[in-house]
Formats: sequence, structure tokens, C-alpha cells
Amino acid sequence: MKYLCRFYLWLIGWKTASVLPEEIRKCVLVAAPHTSNHDYPICLATLYAHGTRVRFLAKDSLFRFPLGLLMRATGGIPVNRTRHSNTVDTMIGMFHQREQLVLMIPVEGTRSYVKEWKSGFYHTAVGAGVPISLGYLDYGTKTAGFGDVFHPTGNYQKDLPEIQAFYRQFRAKYPERSSLNT
Repeated sequence: MKYLCRFYLWLIGWKTASVLPEEIRKCVLVAAPHTSNHDYPICLATLYAHGTRVRFLAKDSLFRFPLGLLMRATGGIPVNRTRHSNTVDTMIGMFHQREQLVLMIPVEGTRSYVKEWKSGFYHTAVGAGVPISLGYLDYGTKTAGFGDVFHPTGNYQKDLPEIQAFYRQFRAKYPERSSLNT
């Protein structure tokens, strides 16, 4: 799988600038900005090309047959966005039950424009006592990678601008849909 993913990235002209450090056994992986369906295969190929197994949140409608088979096989966890279901508590529980877990969360919650990020990624990391990895896709340079690992202080209002500042340097596939362009 690793070599197939590397070939796919080469074929579409993408490169990897950095990888998730091996010593990171548990983290919340921020997926931002998320403006296109193309983000999914590029991101997963980047992770698999470097041997990183990941779980990720996605809307439950993507888990219907036949796409659902692929979504589950690649680490997808369905989320019903129409009702509150204690998703943060469920994710915290997953971290407590596992010795290793990289949980990728699309912080905008959709590919469409939203004014603000969903805060669940942050509260999951704080509640589980794990760092936040700042993963990115830069369509301007066709580069995927990871920034520094961020250790949340527990003060969302203080930490969020710092996390978002990191992402402002990267170009989304559809910049007009990115919440960071406001």
C-alpha cells in the first residue's frame, strides 16, 4: 500500500515536505483547510505513503454502500451532523482505549465555507491529553506535510488564533471556501 500511495502522489504531481514524527503515538490531526473532495485521497495517500495509520471523522452519508466500504477500510468514522451525540466524549474514549491513535478531524466540518471552525478537535485533544498535529495540503505548491506539534493549553480562545495562523500560509483547492480567508 505504501508504494502504491507514493506512486499515486508522484502521478498527480504531489510531494511530501515533512512527515508525522514517529514518536507521536497519539494525536489529533487537524485537517484544514478542507474545501474539496480531492483532499481525502491526497491526504490519505500522504499518510499511508509514510506508514501512518489514521482514523478520521466524516459525515455519515458517505458511509452508505458502496463508498462506505472504502471509507471504513481507510479508517473512517461516521458522524451524524444533524444531532448532538457526544462525539467529543466518544473520541476521548477512543484515545483512552488505545496505545496508538492518530485521529484526523476536518475542523471546518464541511467543504463549504463556514465562518468559524468547529471546536471539537480542540476539546478532544485537551480531554484526551494528547497533542494536536498540524497537517496541511498546499495546492499552491502541491505539497503535503506537517507543521510543529501543538500542545494545547486548555484555553481555546488563546490557542485557536495561533493554530489558524499556521494555516494561513497554505492555499486551499478552493480558497474562497476557506474560513481562513476572512
